[in-house]
Amino acid sequence: MKHILNRLINQESISSEEAKQVLVNISKGDYNQSQIASFLTVYMMRSVTIEELQGFRDALLELCLHVNLDAYNGIDLCGTGGDGKDTFNISTLASFVTAGAGVNVTKHGNYGVSSACGSSNVMEHLGIKFTADIDFLKRSLDEAGICVLHAPLFHPAMKNVAPIRKDLAVKTFFNMLGPMVNPAFPKNQMVGVFNLELLRMYSYLYQNTDKNYTIIHALDGYDEISLTGPAKVIRNASETIINPEYFGVETLNQHDIYGGESVEDAAKIFTQVLNGQGTEAQNNVVCANAAMAIATVTKKSVEDSFELAKEALLSGRAREKFETLVKISSS
Repeated sequence: MKHILNRLINQESISSEEAKQVLVNISKGDYNQSQIASFLTVYMMRSVTIEELQGFRDALLELCLHVNLDAYNGIDLCGTGGDGKDTFNISTLASFVTAGAGVNVTKHGNYGVSSACGSSNVMEHLGIKFTADIDFLKRSLDEAGICVLHAPLFHPAMKNVAPIRKDLAVKTFFNMLGPMVNPAFPKNQMVGVFNLELLRMYSYLYQNTDKNYTIIHALDGYDEISLTGPAKVIRNASETIINPEYFGVETLNQHDIYGGESVEDAAKIFTQVLNGQGTEAQNNVVCANAAMAIATVTKKSVEDSFELAKEALLSGRAREKFETLVKISSS
């Protein structure tokens, strides 16, 4: 590690294979906490290269506990986090709306590190069980159309990193990796990223896979469709800029999608939206993100997918999917 750190501190980059080996060595406990923290800190002060990100990704995919859910043709809706915007749990709500629209979801998530409430925080608070048991995950998909893959259960190799990330409490390159290392290896993915540089890197890495993907960055900094302005969207065969008008809705203000300062605040908003008591702004931003996911899998137009998402939310079908998952968790 000393040799690697010296090179990185001197503004050198490391190869994909070297990056992969560092994470493998971390998983084996070869480095102390100070060395790991120093390694993470380097990447807070300079950009990660595509080769480094690829190596980190390959290591985590190789080390994870793989679950085969291919038969469900699910999609993962997952953002990198790290945008510093403190929105409510938009992609998590959009996941239940997507399931309510009849599209299976294999949701990868984790506790918040740089935000007040990650997807796992709010779901756990509201009674959803986390497990790596394949029968439970399949039952969840069969009955609720969605299962939750809580990252720490599937990436035990990263147990040496988790407390350091928590102590640092700022985004690290692990934020960049989260959406790319879903242990179900879903063939469909809608990913939100926190800057344009990462959008390009994801695009490069995803085009060399067999994934059916949509990658999103809101140009005012959000790692999702925020409806606060235009967003860049890259799909398998297209690259576009979309605006709120694309969905037939008005532009939102940042405070319209604020998520509060605690898990309790986030859970309250989450429940209100699912129960049909969300504001128009909250409903629209959730359905816009669900629409992008629905369109990714079904190939329907985004406009039609937005209507399907609104129907799934306002009819209560999204809430039913959530309640079913909670019921399965308690049985």
